[in-house]
Amino acid sequence: MDEEYDVIVLGTGLKECILSGLLSVNGKKVLHMDRNKYYGGESASITPLEDLYKKFSFASPPEEKMGRGRDWNVDLIPKFLMANGQLVKLLISSGVTRYLEFKSVEGSYVFKKGGNVYKVPSDDKEAVKSSLMGIFEKRRYRNFLLYVNDFNEEDPTTWKGLDPNKSTMREVYAHFKLDSNTADFTGHAFGLHRDDEYLNEPCLDTLQRIKLYSESLARYGKSPYLYPMYGLGELPQGFARLSAIYGGTYMLDKPIEGFVYDDNGAVCGVTSGEIGRASCRERV
Repeated sequence: MDEEYDVIVLGTGLKECILSGLLSVNGKKVLHMDRNKYYGGESASITPLEDLYKKFSFASPPEEKMGRGRDWNVDLIPKFLMANGQLVKLLISSGVTRYLEFKSVEGSYVFKKGGNVYKVPSDDKEAVKSSLMGIFEKRRYRNFLLYVNDFNEEDPTTWKGLDPNKSTMREVYAHFKLDSNTADFTGHAFGLHRDDEYLNEPCLDTLQRIKLYSESLARYGKSPYLYPMYGLGELPQGFARLSAIYGGTYMLDKPIEGFVYDDNGAVCGVTSGEIGRASCRERV
């Protein structure tokens, strides 16, 4: 096959599939190739289970107690999606949600020192009943959440005397008289910070994280997290379907043997054993 394309995309990871989908929608002739037999690259969902065992070179096949291999979709990089995050907005604006099914996660929980597990409140009733905070702390926390929801980086009147680019998150907690347990819960359950370094950093990033959590929670109610019904591998496949609908060509299990260069030394195509040579007009 000696054919010319506008763009050749190698690998079917999420970024690559988003790129090929958007380029196809904008009228580009796209060839998308992957050496693997499945979509997704490092963000794939492997099924059946036997393929996962082969990928990681397990010595023996799955045990019978694991059930049918087709009942498994194992994410290589498991993640949740924020319901009001940029990726979900991109899925909606591009129309890719037509090819996907999502499930709202039932709830989220936090583990605190002492071995106790608490549900993160998702509405007013759960907040009142929650033992995460006392009554007076809940009132202070309510004022803090109102501040976060009203906060606008571009409007200094919403800063309440705190400079988001200079005031640390530790100073914000102190301003609202929140205790250390509440600060710990907020930074890790809402802000999703992995450690406490954020306490000594400007508060802007954390305030934006908490606001995103709150907006995502308000969107569907039970929790701020969404998950594709059949695994995260559905995301790149959704954009791949979008590309195919607009004329994109996909080839899986097609490793690249080499690159073709023009007179200036720039890549202008690829070669692969079964397809021969494919050239491209543009480089990304």
